[in-house]
Amino acid sequence: MEEKWYALHDPDSVDSPALLVYPDRARENIRRAIEVVGSPDRLRPHVKTNKSIEACRMMMDAGIKAFKGATIAEIEMLTRAGAEDILLAYQPLGPKIDRFLRLIEDFPEIQFHCLVDNAVAARALSSKAGEKGKVLSVYIDLNAGTNRTGIAPGQQAEALFKAILEMPGLHVRGFHLYDGHLRNPVFDIRKKECDSGFAPIASMREKLERDQGRSLEIIAGGTTTFPIHAKRERVICGPGTFIYWDDGYADTLPEQDFLFAALLMCRVVSFPAENLICVDLGHKAVASENPLDKRVRFLNARNLLAVSQSEEHLVLQTSTDHGYQWGDVLYGVPYHICPTVALHQEVVLIRDGEVLGAWKTISRDRKISI
Repeated sequence: MEEKWYALHDPDSVDSPALLVYPDRARENIRRAIEVVGSPDRLRPHVKTNKSIEACRMMMDAGIKAFKGATIAEIEMLTRAGAEDILLAYQPLGPKIDRFLRLIEDFPEIQFHCLVDNAVAARALSSKAGEKGKVLSVYIDLNAGTNRTGIAPGQQAEALFKAILEMPGLHVRGFHLYDGHLRNPVFDIRKKECDSGFAPIASMREKLERDQGRSLEIIAGGTTTFPIHAKRERVICGPGTFIYWDDGYADTLPEQDFLFAALLMCRVVSFPAENLICVDLGHKAVASENPLDKRVRFLNARNLLAVSQSEEHLVLQTSTDHGYQWGDVLYGVPYHICPTVALHQEVVLIRDGEVLGAWKTISRDRKISI
């Protein structure tokens, strides 16, 4: 029987549940992402997916210099990895401003930026920056339809832009938008929706560039619109999932040709009924925000139907003549890799069926040192 690319020669060398990462496949995904966008200079990957210094350095080795993260821990991780240009893709308020400024003070050689979407937050940043004698680089966060964060492009965003120009200690570098709500599996429909949402943003930039006499940068999209924004001139793309990929995007984004580079490993631990098996893959090991049938898909056991899950257990229905044994190892593709990674203190590296070592998921913590 042909050996599966993901299988360990000695499964007993790894306890379960575990998250396995195949670095050669991750490296190939990085190459493919650069190929889509044309140059590593047009990528600012989101590190929320991998959360490890080593994975970020792998991207740096491929020529990627700019990154973004959503938490202070993620951007502190990037400083340790040696990133040259870091965006806090979040609007800092309260103590987060102080923590952000502390990083800026500790790493003067790194370019830092953050998001802002209203004048109140901008004034708070301006005040804190003034106290430290700093000038903060900011991107105005635009609401491209997700209705999660951001300000509407057009008059509202233009007014905020002009207001920030009058605030000491702040420099507007450009605009940031995330349109991850665009998920239609029919690419042409998704592209039409994406283009429609981007048109007023492009027009606004042109107007402000004429008024200001300088170029303004746009960081656009996540994974769902990555190949669309990749075709635009003067747009930086910010996907994150591509490095490991997952079953959710593989199912809904068939036009994106990335490899599964991270798998969940678990074991059969019990047989609660003749047509049920239980594996050690509970809520603590796989993202569970989706319905039961959209949490994990096993590569070496396709006849299993998830019927219940708790903190440490996943119960699966199968036929009465299933043939599974205690200790059988299953390998599964997570449906949503980003929060799944956050559940694991480390990932185990695999090459050609052998364990190479481990990468610590360092920025799963809310705080590293700052």
